[in-house]
Amino acid sequence: MKQVFARAIGGVALIGLLAGTAACNKDTSSDTASGSNCGYKLAFFGALTGSAANLGVNIEQGFELAVNQFNEKKGSTCIEVAKFDSQGAAEVAPGVARSLVADKKVLGIVGPPFSGESEAADPIFAEAGIPTITPSATRTSLASKGWKVFHRAVANDDAQGPAAAAYIKDVLKAQKVFVADDQSAYGAGLADVVKSKLGAAVVNSDKTEGDGKQTDFSALVQKVKSSGATALFYGGYYTNAGLIRKQLTAAGWKGTLLGGDGMKDQGLAKASGNAAAVGTVVTCPCSPPEQAGQDFNNAYKAKWNVAAGTYSDVAYDAANIFLQGIEAGNTTPEKLNNYLSTVNYKGIANTYKWTPEGELDPTLIKVWAFKFDASGDTKADQEIKTS
Repeated sequence: MKQVFARAIGGVALIGLLAGTAACNKDTSSDTASGSNCGYKLAFFGALTGSAANLGVNIEQGFELAVNQFNEKKGSTCIEVAKFDSQGAAEVAPGVARSLVADKKVLGIVGPPFSGESEAADPIFAEAGIPTITPSATRTSLASKGWKVFHRAVANDDAQGPAAAAYIKDVLKAQKVFVADDQSAYGAGLADVVKSKLGAAVVNSDKTEGDGKQTDFSALVQKVKSSGATALFYGGYYTNAGLIRKQLTAAGWKGTLLGGDGMKDQGLAKASGNAAAVGTVVTCPCSPPEQAGQDFNNAYKAKWNVAAGTYSDVAYDAANIFLQGIEAGNTTPEKLNNYLSTVNYKGIANTYKWTPEGELDPTLIKVWAFKFDASGDTKADQEIKTS
């Protein structure tokens, strides 16, 4: 239902849409004075509409579930949910980010989910001093920008890329690999890492337009077939990947399509057809959802009437980290950011503590491979060694 609503509003940004404001809605000063550490907001910033909205909605719903559970325990709407729809687009993100930082009740942000929008919006969050925890933006360079408020809850592409390359070499044992990407900050960055790790096994490479900007991939399909490659690694998102898989299959190519976490969504199978999607491999710096536990998965299904999706569990953890910090009295963005530097938090998806640059501690990163099955969904295949 939530996803239906998100699409129904099309390209209109949801700026400052608040959930659950009727139950309590106390003002900041009175709550702070009472010592209850209530009256503040946590924000989701990311795609609720647009071609990659499925991944954004997964994350938002995990985030909102955590805040709702916190408020239920408090018996009031202690912390409000604020949603800012970037559409996952780097050109839209700065304007939405400026709207977010204008709201002085926002103490922390779960997001942005994508690397391109992160590059565009995070400088604004850094200047405002509002801490962020991204559940999924993996471009390695994001942690080298000097943003003191940046925190990444998963491994970056320097772990995911080599893991994908290792899977291609050790599991698929592909001798000839074609690499393509959508020229996005995420897709190009990940593809570059995979190419560097595969070396001479890469027989050719190509570029596509981003999701929603291209539907005919016949030129790429012809290049892949002509190259003799038995594996195609695509750096990009699920809609493009599904169309590429569909057109590869129609052209008779029987190799394996692989990609990163941006392709880990049922939207790929919807674009390609379930039969064509079978066997497509995606890597993800995330664990299989069943490892998040029955309590979380049951609560998520009860709340949203769908199963938890990619990164829903990580977003749930990110929100709970913020909530723990607020409960402890860190009720300014600066205090909450300082608190994050001390965190050693065991969540349902992972344990979290960060380096001074905001990267997840290297001992805590994990990368899994998943495969699409005939149902159009992904199933866990194996954890891939990252070192």
